[in-house]
Amino acid sequence: MIRRKLFRLKLNSRILVLGERTTVMGVLNVTPDSFSDGGKYLEPESAIERALAIERAGADLLDIGGESTRPGSAETPASVEVDRILPVLEALRGRLKIPISVDTRRASVAEIALRAGAELLNDVSGLKSDPRIAEVAARHRKPLILMHMRGEPRTMQSGRFARDVMKDVLQGLRKSVAVARKAGVARSQIILDPGIGFGKSFAQNYELLQKLPQLAKLGYPLLVGTSRKGFLGATLDRDGKAAPAEDRIWGTAATVAASILQGAHIVRVHDVEEMVQVARVSDCLIDPRRGPKN
Repeated sequence: MIRRKLFRLKLNSRILVLGERTTVMGVLNVTPDSFSDGGKYLEPESAIERALAIERAGADLLDIGGESTRPGSAETPASVEVDRILPVLEALRGRLKIPISVDTRRASVAEIALRAGAELLNDVSGLKSDPRIAEVAARHRKPLILMHMRGEPRTMQSGRFARDVMKDVLQGLRKSVAVARKAGVARSQIILDPGIGFGKSFAQNYELLQKLPQLAKLGYPLLVGTSRKGFLGATLDRDGKAAPAEDRIWGTAATVAASILQGAHIVRVHDVEEMVQVARVSDCLIDPRRGPKN
């Protein structure tokens, strides 16, 4: 269990302080094929309703994505990605009080999203798909989340895994940071994500969670997303079959708590109300003064 360093992100609407308590990021997939909730929020009306529900459940951030990057997924055209997220962003402008992050690998989509009201960019490719995302973030002075992905979504779980996963993640994230900094992104506006489930074996995902303090030494706030992922399904298998995504909530809770105790500043989750509770109790373990007063 480690004490988190404090960071301050500059957003349009506020200064977002990371580290005083855990920041909970709620997931909204506006896609037909995401592994956990594909198709449920593809229509703008259902996506808008879900976004508002995520806010009511206690999320601090909303992360909207219009392209599935689950293992085996095919690339989505940028025009389709925009058609999925833009109506939602426009409808939420002025209605949603929490900041919106957009999960995209394309600079063109990032540009449109920021102009429509998004305040953070989340690139799961760590600038490998389209390095110009860093230029967009720098020009708009927006925070940029850089995730480590080994390979690409279509093949990342069928290729060779790294022999030393921590070394691979550290090297990859350092390269991503270098690209971002060269493009003009302020050091204080960068967040790092080890990419749980993205080109890692099931055991390596647990190893990364165990060794998060090593990533913290890079000097950036950490985001961790374990929610409902395949390694949990495999761990919780039933008669040789992986537990379905909707039955991984308690496994998710365990990894969310572990992530927080190991130094995560932000946890990215689907089951917001439940994980807000997990975060609140975990924060009290880090600092008992946050607990209830007798």
